[in-house]
Amino acid sequence: MQVKKTLLALAITTLTCSAALADIKVGVSLALTGPGSGLGIPMQKQLSLFPKTVGGEKVELIILDDASDPGKAAANARRFVTEDKVDVIFGSCLTPTSSAITPIAFEAKTAQISGAPTPPQGDKESIVFRLPQGFDVMSHAVVEHMKKNGVKTVGFLGYADGYGQGWLANMGPLMEKAGMKMVEAERFARTDTSVTPQALKLTAANPDAILVVASGSGAAMPQLALAERGYKGKIYQTHAAATPDLMRIGGKTVEGTFVVSGPALLGDQLADNHPSKKQALNFVTNFEKAFGANSRNQFAGHSYDFQITMEKVIPMALKKAKPGTAEFRAAVRDSLETMGRTVFAHGVMNWTAKDHDGYTMETGVMTKVVDGKFKVE
Repeated sequence: MQVKKTLLALAITTLTCSAALADIKVGVSLALTGPGSGLGIPMQKQLSLFPKTVGGEKVELIILDDASDPGKAAANARRFVTEDKVDVIFGSCLTPTSSAITPIAFEAKTAQISGAPTPPQGDKESIVFRLPQGFDVMSHAVVEHMKKNGVKTVGFLGYADGYGQGWLANMGPLMEKAGMKMVEAERFARTDTSVTPQALKLTAANPDAILVVASGSGAAMPQLALAERGYKGKIYQTHAAATPDLMRIGGKTVEGTFVVSGPALLGDQLADNHPSKKQALNFVTNFEKAFGANSRNQFAGHSYDFQITMEKVIPMALKKAKPGTAEFRAAVRDSLETMGRTVFAHGVMNWTAKDHDGYTMETGVMTKVVDGKFKVE
């Protein structure tokens, strides 16, 4: 009798473990506090609309705040792979925090889908896939617009980290090819509250245009400093600044600013034959239904595209292995490289073994701030 009870208990335990094994776990690390929260909070909001099941399996999102801090992001990643045993990691939303996750994801052989345009990290490139447009794609759109508008000299005012360096490194060769010259390049930390010395140098150089490389609410501060120093030339901002925070903080000072963006927020302004028009409209419609009119946010769009990715990749991986196993984690990574052409709200993606950025050069959309709104140029 005791043997039967023991066998029954073992059978129940086995069934319970099998049921738990079927749950797909996603570790999400985002900046929900700190200077990057203007990016992370909208992404979290969109994730609240994530489906409960994908491919017939329950999906559990484990969302942690990395406080915009690389050390905290690394700690979150370590928890994901050691305690939670996640099948995939999504995050973070800032280049430094996302880059801090990559070595841990690589060590655990767990695919990382980054919400920030992280620079390559050697052999670790095999594990990280980027949802934001790469520096090359967006730099191309900026330089092409500058060229059409007669810009010959450019100043640079950007973050002193991987995001700033990525833009600086990609802009240089494109500008040289277009016959432009970088006359001054100044850097600042994300935590800085003033860039007066940098603004003074750039204003003195008086280039035709200045590219500000910053993100979220932090993108307005350097532009305000340039205006206070009397700079009258063209101002360009990157896709990390394509949020309502730019206008909320910058006010009338940012009117006329050129901001490169993905198409996610601009569905109602895109041509009918634009490949992302349908997904962009769907994203904005559902997001604003949930969170109110004019609440659209390009970073939330990355979370929307993450959902599209998971809905395509998880069924592919399930054909090869069970969730919660090393084999399934490997299948997710492999499926990301072979999912083929996929239309996102932010453009057309086609990750391959040789390209974990994936977007085409047509992805970048140049906008202009007009009456406090982004208008497609």
